[in-house]
Amino acid sequence: MKNWSGNNRARFHDYASKCIYHITMLKAKEAPAFGCIAGDFRLPVGSYGSSYLAASPTGKAIKLALKMIPDIHPAISLFQYALMPDHLHMIIAATDRLDEAIGRKLARFKLKAAELAQTSRLFELGFNDQIINSSRNLDTIYRHLRENPYRLAVRRAFPQYFSKINSITIGNLQFNAYGNMHLLNNPFKEQVVIHRADSAATKDANREKWMHVVSNGGVLVSPFISREEKEIRKIAEGIEGRIILISNEIFDERQKPSGNDFARCTNGNLLILTPVNPPLPQSLSRAACLEMNKLAATITTLPADIRLALKN
Repeated sequence: MKNWSGNNRARFHDYASKCIYHITMLKAKEAPAFGCIAGDFRLPVGSYGSSYLAASPTGKAIKLALKMIPDIHPAISLFQYALMPDHLHMIIAATDRLDEAIGRKLARFKLKAAELAQTSRLFELGFNDQIINSSRNLDTIYRHLRENPYRLAVRRAFPQYFSKINSITIGNLQFNAYGNMHLLNNPFKEQVVIHRADSAATKDANREKWMHVVSNGGVLVSPFISREEKEIRKIAEGIEGRIILISNEIFDERQKPSGNDFARCTNGNLLILTPVNPPLPQSLSRAACLEMNKLAATITTLPADIRLALKN
């Protein structure tokens, strides 16, 4: 889990308003682990014996603090959470207008958790947020949280899986995939596409939205063709943001992405998808560019339920 730099808040949003949020808090470096992954990832998620977090004493203190969230403010409800060894995910709702920004309430939660754990600090400063509006499927986000232990267990059991060519079928299209396949399951995906006809105001609003999403753990999806789209990618990579790149360059087992892309694939921040059936033209014609942007739109709207076929 990365600690994003800079101010991650969305300037276009009122953080004291009624709203549902996906919140991520990172463990402070000096704090003990919140627990360890146990269970068998080969079993269906949620079934007896499947992957889960075995909470440490610190993790148990955090769980107790989560139950006390309504005491911090009666209009704040906890819908679901996922505690991991080094971070905490929460879906929370402000069911009425708050008397201050939600961040102030979350700071009080952090203090309460540290008090229960009998330590001075459990979490890093700040938090990552995704604003859950009507375009987001809440059940999809619930499922994404529940599957967090499974995904970590898979990464640990199959590290090579995230740095090799894999084949995946999406709808009636077949892709070669290189990099972190779990990015397809991220429920906070946004397509990056900038049209020539876009006004300066539209470009600014879209840039603000994209940077908020990627700086808070979401994924940008695009072939990143135009100069302005490439600049968005460069900024996202500068903060270790997550990207799904739609490409017309076909890889095989003897050919790897370039140095920077290879490093980003292996550290989990990049997935390269290349259509192979049917393939894209190798030249960047207008038709090819339109098709890649169309594929990016398809990937962006995928439900977060892609299952990876793993082999020992």
